[in-house]
Amino acid sequence: MSSFADPKLTLEEIAHLSGVSRSTVSRVINHHPNVSDSVRQRVMAVIEETGYRPNLAARTLASKRSWMIGLVLPRSVSSFFADPYFPRLTQGIAQGCNQHDFTLGLFLIGTKEDEKKILPRVSRKGMLDGVLVQSGQIGDQLIIRMVNLNMPVVVIGHPLNSEDVSFIDVDNLNGAYNAVSHLIRMGYKRIGTITGLSGGAATADRLEGYRKAIAERGRNIDQSLIAEGDYTEAGGYYAMQQLLPAKPDAVFAASDLMAIGAMRAVREAGLNVPQDVAFVGFDDVPIATYANPQLTTIRQPIVQFGINAVEILIDLIENGIKPHRRIIMGTELIIRDSCGASLRRRELSKIQS
Repeated sequence: MSSFADPKLTLEEIAHLSGVSRSTVSRVINHHPNVSDSVRQRVMAVIEETGYRPNLAARTLASKRSWMIGLVLPRSVSSFFADPYFPRLTQGIAQGCNQHDFTLGLFLIGTKEDEKKILPRVSRKGMLDGVLVQSGQIGDQLIIRMVNLNMPVVVIGHPLNSEDVSFIDVDNLNGAYNAVSHLIRMGYKRIGTITGLSGGAATADRLEGYRKAIAERGRNIDQSLIAEGDYTEAGGYYAMQQLLPAKPDAVFAASDLMAIGAMRAVREAGLNVPQDVAFVGFDDVPIATYANPQLTTIRQPIVQFGINAVEILIDLIENGIKPHRRIIMGTELIIRDSCGASLRRRELSKIQS
């Protein structure tokens, strides 16, 4: 930082150092689009060099914004901290807010009563500039109510009713399809799946991806190989206990946490992973690499997903809520040991030698 760094500098002094007007500096600070890239870069360079910090109260009055974004998650506090997906998602959203000088407010919904109390707070005029809402069975009514208030809203995850709302999601159907197709290519015959809770779009899409991969190979869908979980480790454990009598030789679990729980159930039944039952999960959260064996999974870019969600919401705030924005991000198959790939390679190497 320069020797003349002074966070107490005024807007006029920043304008003088930048060689532009006070109003131009104000437009740069408030992310106004009508500023050339060269001028914006010059002003931002001076701001960075001097350590200038805008007066937030004055900034709010001038822009008629709160510079605050709300994140509404239809999850209980305990499940929020237990599921590694949500802290990583929140990390990405917080990173996006920091990049654009917004403050993040977090609202956790556990019950219908919570939903009733939160709506007046998030919709109060002047409190929030926009809201991110995680799609869920509890939160869907909240989404409809906020959309009806013409608030800038971006739904995280494909909502069941998406006609009148902007959303961002990953390609759940294609990700699940690729997971099951990988197991089929590995030679597994009785491939089961552990789904999430019924009623959500992600659950439906991942189950559809499983069904599509099975049907495209001319195989019949065996209902005894489908068990419902709840995206928790315990849910995967109990769902796997339901699947074991059907003797699956591989399982696609709709989340990494459920896959970890399911592998524990397999070991407790006296079986081995992947020799007796192979696994592929979905998410690629850190626990996937801590598992033994390490979990083959479908990676979704969770942190970048959160950053993109913020950028879409800011677009709605600055440019209007219509037309609706719909973004679908891709996924990637990450092959590790739980699917048996390394085991198959070693067996093939022995045969060839």
